[in-house]
Amino acid sequence: MNHPVIAIVVPCFNEEQALPVSVPQMLAVLDGLVAEGLASSESYVLLCNDGSKDDTWRVITELHQADARVKGISLAHNRGHQNVLLAGLMTVCDRCDAAISIDADMQDDPAAITEMVRRFKEGKEIVYGVRSSRKTDTWFKRTSAHAFYSFQKKMGLETVFDHADYRLMSNRALKLLGEYGESNLFLRGIIPQIGLENDIVTYARSERVAGESKYPFAKMLAFSIDGITSFSARPMRWIFMTGLTLLFIDILVAVYVFVSLLFSSHISAGWASLMLSVWALGSLILIAIGIVGEYIGKIFTEVKHRPRYAVADMLWD
Repeated sequence: MNHPVIAIVVPCFNEEQALPVSVPQMLAVLDGLVAEGLASSESYVLLCNDGSKDDTWRVITELHQADARVKGISLAHNRGHQNVLLAGLMTVCDRCDAAISIDADMQDDPAAITEMVRRFKEGKEIVYGVRSSRKTDTWFKRTSAHAFYSFQKKMGLETVFDHADYRLMSNRALKLLGEYGESNLFLRGIIPQIGLENDIVTYARSERVAGESKYPFAKMLAFSIDGITSFSARPMRWIFMTGLTLLFIDILVAVYVFVSLLFSSHISAGWASLMLSVWALGSLILIAIGIVGEYIGKIFTEVKHRPRYAVADMLWD
């Protein structure tokens, strides 16, 4: 493919302030690709509205009217970042040679797209955008993010360190992604499982061009938990091993109590140790029930086979 059609897929939720700034930058990148002979002039940007509460869809419509290379789809309901991103990728699957997903806030450097396309033309099917550093993050954000990546790895989840959802996928990779039918989406875990030839492009992350972050700490934590429970049963195994360890400790305590009864003339009431044991075991039981419930909830969602999203409107021509 001397001049592949490149689709830039952008998930959008309440991004009316960011899109007028970020879309011209993406179009400028496409112009550069065409000028260098790396991409076809038919390349385009697809903006995917995830049921935004502001005027995001109106802004997308205006951008489409101003430049036909800007396409748009709008979901009927807010379905979350992973679902709207998948909707965009599946929309362009048969309309491009490669798709690049990037957020609307321009924190991920769009200049890295050029290098991604070069790697694609060299034969790479998937190219991950990886942050070169986290200097722009606060200490808490940087520490918690690295903790999440490390914890996911210990839980048996295969992800790319310091990679979010900024990546290039070939048409072949997109079609293989479409064969994954789970409702509980964690694309950062699914895509490495596709197993095609891949590479990494590093870039420096910037501040948002406008708007507010859509991933506060609570949402990051929930996202990490979703990823772990969608791809690994290791937490349940850890509960089992913890239970065996506590059983062994209980046996030792029982032996101690029995020996004390035989050889001690008096025994203290032991109220503190008893209460601590009750509270510790109670907490462990609740945690175990919560983890098992998380898996059962995912099974409940999967077996219903409900559609992951519905496209309400499309701007293409």
